[in-house]
Amino acid sequence: MRRGSGAGGAGRASGPIGSSGPRSSSGASGGHGAAGRSGAASRRRSDARDTAQGEAEAFATLLPAGLELGVATSAFQIEGGAHDGGREPSVWDDFSHQRGRIEGGATADVAADHFHRVAEDVGLLAALGAKSYSFSFGWPRLQPQGSGPLNREGVAFYDRLLDELLAVGISPVATLFHWDTPSALRGGWLNRDTAHRFGDYAYAVGELFGDRIDRWVTLHEPATVMLEGYAFGRHAPGSTLLFDALPVGHHLLLGHGIAVEALRAAPVSGQIGIVNAYSRTTPQTGSDDDAQFSTLWDTVQNQMFGDAVLRGTYPAVADEFSRLLRPLVEASEGDLAVIHQPLDFYGISYAAPTRIAAGGLGVVAADGEASALGSLPFRFAPWPEFDRTPAGQPDAPEFLGVALAELGSRYGEALPPVHVAGLGLGLADRVVLDAATGVARIADGRRIDHLTAHIVAALDAVGPSGAASGVRLAGIQLRSLLDGFEWTAGYSLRYGIVHVDPNTHDRTPKQSFEWLQRVLEARM
Repeated sequence: MRRGSGAGGAGRASGPIGSSGPRSSSGASGGHGAAGRSGAASRRRSDARDTAQGEAEAFATLLPAGLELGVATSAFQIEGGAHDGGREPSVWDDFSHQRGRIEGGATADVAADHFHRVAEDVGLLAALGAKSYSFSFGWPRLQPQGSGPLNREGVAFYDRLLDELLAVGISPVATLFHWDTPSALRGGWLNRDTAHRFGDYAYAVGELFGDRIDRWVTLHEPATVMLEGYAFGRHAPGSTLLFDALPVGHHLLLGHGIAVEALRAAPVSGQIGIVNAYSRTTPQTGSDDDAQFSTLWDTVQNQMFGDAVLRGTYPAVADEFSRLLRPLVEASEGDLAVIHQPLDFYGISYAAPTRIAAGGLGVVAADGEASALGSLPFRFAPWPEFDRTPAGQPDAPEFLGVALAELGSRYGEALPPVHVAGLGLGLADRVVLDAATGVARIADGRRIDHLTAHIVAALDAVGPSGAASGVRLAGIQLRSLLDGFEWTAGYSLRYGIVHVDPNTHDRTPKQSFEWLQRVLEARM
């Protein structure tokens, strides 16, 4: 039932390489009467299709034949069915139902209603021509109490998803944990025991599904869970522990190591890895203070996670920060040995670079200001030289190449093949009816530009003369197949290449879906 995951070669096209194609297939009408308008509209649509196809084919020629280009989602963001099939609450259910936490008071109770629309959504993947699909298992759906036997109704749901994917030849890529810690696990990741419960969960899931999944991701962005969820309070569970949140990062990493051992013991047949958030961190000025605090942030955002997983150590800590970073300084060799497991791949999730300046003046984020940030001894400085995304981040694709180069330089031969995960852009995405056909259209050319710019930056970096030429780039996963619940932003930003109506949950492929469809077709 499986189809091979590698592309069969790049498509060929002549003409200029364009990233987004025409912004609209509608325009001023021509000709005389209804027939003339219809004929002109038909010619415009045909010209637009030809132009877009040519540009997609030209872009496809840039992609190495062995590069996996897939799409991704996560359970909490799209599944809905919050109270269906034996599922129990996660910390994100609790957090999102607290007043003032989520923009517009939104929740993920229904989200994109994927729980009830699996066949339809896999049909979209098949129509797209996707060769791989990254999803996450919902821990509170499969193991509602965070321990004990797996929930049969949850198992049946993922059985159905995997059967549907394999029936159309799509390679499943599964993440065990994408932020939805079961509420029943008291203390969450502050509690060391959660790492062991996660290992038990990984073994049970691996034993059940291990012969049907081609790549396993243990954790998605543990740094984000630690920093946003436990240090700054902007994400679930909403704790504001600042540097006292460091044990959370250690327990997440310990859980990763235990989960890798569990998956191999199950055993699973697919590859095993992790996805870490990565943000190139630089000081705002050449001052010693800015440099020291930039190094401090780089340690807790990037290096503690990469070093522990790939080197089996935590990064060296300057004397002036040894008290702040005590959990890293005092970590046991036994724990680090468990964390340091051989991996088949290493994933990074890149959104934007970070600029650090000494002095705590607070920071305004796209999803509100976290008061805990104001007590930090440093601040996050702006990037006026870059345009900003609707999420308020600098739109800086070149820094993805810088991130890959830093990884290659720091880890060398210890760095396995790399997957870039979660590459996407949140937009408002207006639905417009085509004047000629009455068909709903979502023109998201900015998203296409964003994706192509980042993909090209990554490919340039790992090319023969690139700064990251020693890095083996194995794949890129685009976020997201569907519009979904975007954490504290609720539904105000949409990342999908398929629009989901907030009331009916009807699906409408966007311009970016059509573009990616053409790119994937050109690679066949």
